[in-house]
Amino acid sequence: MNNRDMRPAENPLILGIETSCDETAAAVLRGRGILSNVIASQADIHREYGGVVPELASRHHLERIDAVLDLALERARVSLGDLDAVAVTRGPGLVGSLLVGLQAAKAIAYVRRIPLLAVNHLEGHLRSVWLEHPGAPFPAVSLIASGGHTSLYVSSDENHVVRLARTRDDASGEAFDKVAKLVGLGYPGGPVVDRLAKTGDPGSVPLSPPKMSDGSLDLSFSGFKTAVLRHAKARGLDRRFPAGEPDQETRDLLASFQSAVVEFMVSRVMTLAHRERARAICLSGGVACNSLLRARVAEEAGKAGMGSFAVSPALASDNAAMIAEVGRRQLLRGEIADLSLNADPGLDF
Repeated sequence: MNNRDMRPAENPLILGIETSCDETAAAVLRGRGILSNVIASQADIHREYGGVVPELASRHHLERIDAVLDLALERARVSLGDLDAVAVTRGPGLVGSLLVGLQAAKAIAYVRRIPLLAVNHLEGHLRSVWLEHPGAPFPAVSLIASGGHTSLYVSSDENHVVRLARTRDDASGEAFDKVAKLVGLGYPGGPVVDRLAKTGDPGSVPLSPPKMSDGSLDLSFSGFKTAVLRHAKARGLDRRFPAGEPDQETRDLLASFQSAVVEFMVSRVMTLAHRERARAICLSGGVACNSLLRARVAEEAGKAGMGSFAVSPALASDNAAMIAEVGRRQLLRGEIADLSLNADPGLDF
């Protein structure tokens, strides 16, 4: 390693790499300033299968990683020789996808003799809020809602994070995808459900929120999916619209589903925010793009005198800027990974 890993710059230049699922992403940060943030989505590739196919995902990461890295450096107007460190997602995620990014980062770290920083994908989502909203106050309750994860955390300050609750089955984004697939709307389901729900009646189909037998504030979404499935089959709505726009009854069902899921999450968020005496509620992950969720969190936070901070779409989906930000924090603490680092698809946070 060179001397930069021993005396890191106050505003280090860090390359971030993210390949945990089906986005190939690279970003360059100077301190907390985002110089570039490149994301190559595979949504079109996996759409015909109704979800991410791990083998295809890793193959396309291999095909795109070099071009994505080159474009991130080009847009940032820097070269590999300018970097102070390289940060990469270690997990959680799909093992084949993780390995592509990890091997690229290790090669760069080895050849350029710069520090390698191993990042937890979920911490990246959590920290993305402060990357975009550095003034968000503490204590803060954070909801990470995505296709693979839905969890709630409390941050007493910038350095201390504790998980308060998580889903016991489907993630919220996964539930949106499955419901969309059920009525023939394709993948990914979140954006299309959000759009169509705006023209439906959210009170048309009663959907009850789950209750945990142990009184836990954990989340669960499989029951919503099952209820929608039963209703759709009873009404002949399942897979009825493989092409084109669905009818009003289907729109009403989607609006009811979205409303029930959002209100369930908002209820959990506010219960924990009051319990923890939070000053801020933070929203990140792909489902943070949902317009109803953003509006309801902001509304309820405002009523409670709390701040509401949701990431922009560019930092809501899987991206490498959030990985570089966590890496920056690790570099300043001297937490350097060894080149023997391996992927950890089940990494906890």
